[in-house]
Amino acid sequence: MARPIWTGTLSFGLLNIPVKLMTGERRVDLHFRMLDSRNKAPIRYERVNEETGEEVPWKEIVKAFEYDKGSYVVIEEADIAAAAPDHKETVDIDAFVEAASIGAQFYEKPYVLEPGKKAEKGYVLLREVLKRTGMVGIGRVVIRTREYLAAVAPHDDALMLMILRYAQELVDPSDYKLPEGALAKWKISSREVEMAEQLIKSMSGEWKPESYKDDFRQRLHKVIEQRVKSKKVVRGKPVDESKLPENAATNVIDFAELLKRSLEKKGGQGAGKRPAKKAAAKKTAKATKKRARKSA
Repeated sequence: MARPIWTGTLSFGLLNIPVKLMTGERRVDLHFRMLDSRNKAPIRYERVNEETGEEVPWKEIVKAFEYDKGSYVVIEEADIAAAAPDHKETVDIDAFVEAASIGAQFYEKPYVLEPGKKAEKGYVLLREVLKRTGMVGIGRVVIRTREYLAAVAPHDDALMLMILRYAQELVDPSDYKLPEGALAKWKISSREVEMAEQLIKSMSGEWKPESYKDDFRQRLHKVIEQRVKSKKVVRGKPVDESKLPENAATNVIDFAELLKRSLEKKGGQGAGKRPAKKAAAKKTAKATKKRARKSA
């Protein structure tokens, strides 16, 4: 069961609704380990001091801002904590705006607001009023140590908290070479416009996100399974965790369990049957021992 990122309140005016901030996305990316092509040993990334070449443990690492080339000012954890806002477990809504007025480029990451105990009435009230008015609440929220701009919007039975990008984070499209002007400037005829409109109408339909799949991931998934079944598997040497340097970086493959099950299934198909090469080798070894005993 998913755990809340934090438990706090959704606040606007005098109304406070206890909520839990839950993740609203699921990462399905494939993660790979880097191996040395010569002996297929995993590659470990280390934090190295540029001057001494020695590895630096995490406890000795501090954060710094490079204000000039080669010149740094160290920022302590206390400095970061002091700059962090006080309202860490509150979504403070400052204003309500029309949902259609927020461009798609501002939306970054979704979260789900789950109502706390005995908070369902206020939760449903806000959700339904936002639906009726076509509005969303704009406010600020602190997630872990950073403050974000956010929009609270209704979606089916849920109130979604959408992290928004600040305007300063967006590149102005006018910075690029874009074709300015209307249709006449580019000599686009009314016939071409009509045909384009007909094409769009013929391809129009309802938005069904579930009908779109990550085909690349599925195809790559099949490639991995085929490699495992064809025994094109690299078996690395067991790593003694006690010998690893302090805070050694690790990278766990998402498909580790899948590969393990696939390998077990592959081995299970031939359970009880000894491979021909191994059987022949064992038979030869027995014959050699027998001849040695006779000679003795």
